[in-house]
Amino acid sequence: MTTLTTRDSTRIFYKDWGPKEAQPIVFHHGWPLSADDWDNQMLFFLAQGYRVIAHDRRGHGRSDQTDSGNDMDTYAADVFDLAKALDLHNAVHIGHSTGGGEVARYVARAEAGRVAKAVLLGAVTPIMLQTQANPEGLPMSVFDGFRSALQANRAQFFTDVPAGPFYGFNRQGANVSQGLINNWWRQGMAGGAKAHYDCIAAFSETDFTEDLKALNLPVLVMHGEDDQIVPIADSALKAIKLLPQGTLKTYPGLPHGMFATHPELINTDLLAFVQA
Repeated sequence: MTTLTTRDSTRIFYKDWGPKEAQPIVFHHGWPLSADDWDNQMLFFLAQGYRVIAHDRRGHGRSDQTDSGNDMDTYAADVFDLAKALDLHNAVHIGHSTGGGEVARYVARAEAGRVAKAVLLGAVTPIMLQTQANPEGLPMSVFDGFRSALQANRAQFFTDVPAGPFYGFNRQGANVSQGLINNWWRQGMAGGAKAHYDCIAAFSETDFTEDLKALNLPVLVMHGEDDQIVPIADSALKAIKLLPQGTLKTYPGLPHGMFATHPELINTDLLAFVQA
């Protein structure tokens, strides 16, 4: 396997396909998944002549099952090490859900010249948790429920999420894909339970407000209007107001995992943004 060793000696698995001189497109996966979640998009952009890269976040997939460092600052530091190791410049970073938070935190701190554009797709930004400053957020009880379900029976929890709200398969008339459900479960169960447990706090409690304000480059915010995991009203509709150069594109009726359920639509819009 292709891995790099980070500053704290954690081994991070990554994929790096395509000509090394081409513009890099870097994909950041959601919780509790892996780089494999982006296979469709990586093949699509590879065919367009881009260099495509995706890594398994620490504690996820084939990376080390860390019992510490499962927080947004460390995730961003890992991306910093990845960009340095692969000598990435003028890259487009695309993050889904938790990966969107990772993109915001990394890009806000990236070295000059490393990043050209960013995409926040169904992202957890600016903050998911209900707080005094964010009264419209989701209450802590929602995330405590995630933790309880993960601890009680992670395998069942990782079946119920994709079979239900993640892909909108709980909606009447949904075109249910057992393959997507099985692949979500496969990716999730490959990672570490401790890292997944810790990451719930990372994706729900981290406040990305200042990160979004610091993104002085083109940012595309993409969100499904029927996202049951990261409700659009408290994420994309707030994030767009904080971005200096943001563009918002919403999708009526589409779910949280819309890039997997509707890849042709999402890939076309991603390509248009990258090429603009």
